Amino acid sequence: MVTPFGPSQRSAVAPFEVMDVLARVAEMRTEGRDVISLCAGEPSQGAPKGVHAAAERLHAERRPLGYTPSLGTTALRGAIAGHYARWYDLDLDPAEVAVTTGSSGGFVLAFLAAFEAGDRVALAQPGYPAYRNILAALGCEVIDIECGPQERYQPTVPQLEATHAAAPLAGLVLASPANPTGTMVERGELAAIAAWCSAHGVRLVSDEIYHGVTYPEPGAADPRGVCARELDEHAIIVSSFSKYWGMTGWRLGWLLLPEDLCRPVDALAGNLALCPPAAAQEAALAAFTEETYGECEAALVEFARAREVLLEKAPALGWGAAAPADGAFYYWADLGKALAPFADSGEYAAALLEDTGVAVTPGGDFDPAAGSRCVRLSLAAGPVAVGEALDRIIAWQGSRLTL
Repeated sequence: MVTPFGPSQRSAVAPFEVMDVLARVAEMRTEGRDVISLCAGEPSQGAPKGVHAAAERLHAERRPLGYTPSLGTTALRGAIAGHYARWYDLDLDPAEVAVTTGSSGGFVLAFLAAFEAGDRVALAQPGYPAYRNILAALGCEVIDIECGPQERYQPTVPQLEATHAAAPLAGLVLASPANPTGTMVERGELAAIAAWCSAHGVRLVSDEIYHGVTYPEPGAADPRGVCARELDEHAIIVSSFSKYWGMTGWRLGWLLLPEDLCRPVDALAGNLALCPPAAAQEAALAAFTEETYGECEAALVEFARAREVLLEKAPALGWGAAAPADGAFYYWADLGKALAPFADSGEYAAALLEDTGVAVTPGGDFDPAAGSRCVRLSLAAGPVAVGEALDRIIAWQGSRLTL
């Protein structure tokens, strides 16, 4: 009998290849293997002490937790607005802040509110694969802009002009610092992109979840990154507690919304999720204390040390072109001659893991065109683990050359 049922076309999105790698890492650790994972973009330090303490107090009180407003508690929205005053000198109305179920939930709400099915939305390639998959599932047409070393892996105004001339764009998703490259867009470049978007009716969606996880030169004008809200009042800002605060599993993010999207996002949020997690919202208020900021800055020092270790050992890897890693905790590189004799970076990563116990992320998820030659390394494991992993990779590649 032929069943009339089956999955929708919109659900036919690609799975994350990194999840297969992480599954194998878990298996190997169960087998007792010594594995160093440079896969996940997950800060190893976890949530700040103050956030844990707030959660402990909340649960000790055994106070009933009900639904919160769809866009988050008044207290947390106000605290996030205060964070923007502290870091960017922005005077925000808390009503413009929407607390979401992670930045992932924020992207769904933002894309639903801003774009129609069939709209053309541009993305930098390489880029975070969930942008593509969420947009595709919502019926948008994803337009890839190839951004290589010559563009510092970020889209340029001339590229946007050419793409828009071919067929009009409705939106641009920009990430700074970006995943997987870690590259950032400096103020002048971002101002030019924002001005172009405004002039051409293109909605700018700025992914700023890695703000604060940056490695600026001394005296840099925007050490934590430039908030696109400073430059474009119509831009949508997406951010999260996951990276700078290390709160990945707490599933809290937020949006800064232009006035025209506040009510639509409120209505969508109430229907799709009712509200973000109440306990996590209450505990997250402790993220904005002086003590917590200090703890996060101490974790950033460790990321910076891991980055220094990587940059010091990178020449010995013998790989090809690599992104400069201005921020976030990633290193994106073409494998160059090290790719031979493997068919692609997926085969390289699988062999590396089995032979050395070092897990890296193949590049195919991030760049369907050139990612088969590239890998992403996460520095979140810390300087000692990163150093040991790189030594294993260098020795393994050297031993293969002598075979």
